[in-house]
Amino acid sequence: MIIDTHAHYDDGQFDTDRDELLNSMHEGGIGLIVNAGSTLESWGKIRKLTDDYPFIYGAIGIHPDEVGSLTEDHMSEMEQLLDLEKIVAVGEIGLDYYWDNESHDVQKKWFIRQLELARKKEMPVIIHSREAAADTMDIMRGYAAGMRAVIHCYSYSVEMAKEYVKMGYYIGIGGVVTFKNAKKLKNVVESIPLTSIVLETDCPYLAPEPYRGKRNSSLYLPYVAEKIAELKGVSAEEVIRQTEENSRKLYGL
Repeated sequence: MIIDTHAHYDDGQFDTDRDELLNSMHEGGIGLIVNAGSTLESWGKIRKLTDDYPFIYGAIGIHPDEVGSLTEDHMSEMEQLLDLEKIVAVGEIGLDYYWDNESHDVQKKWFIRQLELARKKEMPVIIHSREAAADTMDIMRGYAAGMRAVIHCYSYSVEMAKEYVKMGYYIGIGGVVTFKNAKKLKNVVESIPLTSIVLETDCPYLAPEPYRGKRNSSLYLPYVAEKIAELKGVSAEEVIRQTEENSRKLYGL
């Protein structure tokens, strides 16, 4: 089965047909979905999704663009939510120097704080990193050594990907790998072992070809698996089998 390791079905873009879409997942070959947190408001929605759909699991965390409103009270709430049976990771957390919604120091503070909570709870982490390669690597080396982690929506060099793989982390690959201009990411996929790759959508964003620019969903993951298979010289079935195994190890599913 295909596991989508990173989705956002709490997003308002799914409000009109969420139930219908999610109920079509099994038929579309999608076995499990992990819905990642990004805002304080997302936490309650994610909890409801995990209650309503047996195949949806959740991650609780705050995206770097949103950390300006975080307090220690929120961290206490987060710690309680992480005890729920179907919450399997802390995320998405990290650094985003592209949008720069929050100062770099504030982003780093709450990234580290959430990593520390994940270590305390012995849970994996979902890492968001955009135009913050060096600082993300430094913090992961300093605060996440030995932890389970996925570098979500990977966008950096082959060399850095290999370094993350050496650290025992997974690389999240989604629709971008199907884009014609995604040469760097294709090189990454070719250069790292299949045992270090997990499939993800980041839906409703980053739909693969031939749906680029439209609303994304987990049902489009076969296009990602096929592109990875082509790049690795294996069958799509092998990509799906191995990435399922990887995803289960990552999240303890």
